Amino acid sequence: MDDVLARISSDLFGRLDGPLSFRFVLQPLMAVLYATRDGIGDARRGRPPYFWSLLTRPGERWSLLREGEHAVIRVIALGIIMDVIYQLMVFRWIYPFELIVVVLLLTFVPYVLLRGPVNRIARHVIVRRVRS
Repeated sequence: MDDVLARISSDLFGRLDGPLSFRFVLQPLMAVLYATRDGIGDARRGRPPYFWSLLTRPGERWSLLREGEHAVIRVIALGIIMDVIYQLMVFRWIYPFELIVVVLLLTFVPYVLLRGPVNRIARHVIVRRVRS
């Protein structure tokens, strides 16, 4: 088990340089763009921040997660394709757990963390415009 964890951590940190390293910029950037689009949409509809809703509304959690997944499905698919290509080029094998970890860290986590703050900023701007 220790060998597996050592290999995973070595493989994950070894990805920071080498072939296809541009995906460490491209995937989070795309997630930020989608989070911005959806956060502004949430603010226009008067919805609460996304991550806060995930934490405080257990009855809506799965539908919110599906909505977030649907919003970034293209970015996730691109991340999967890029990481499969990387793994085949470097390891000549596909490690599914590493693939899932990398794709979720580069796409879904930034999306979830940024959608709420964008909502709050956009709501503040919308309220200021209405008051003016």
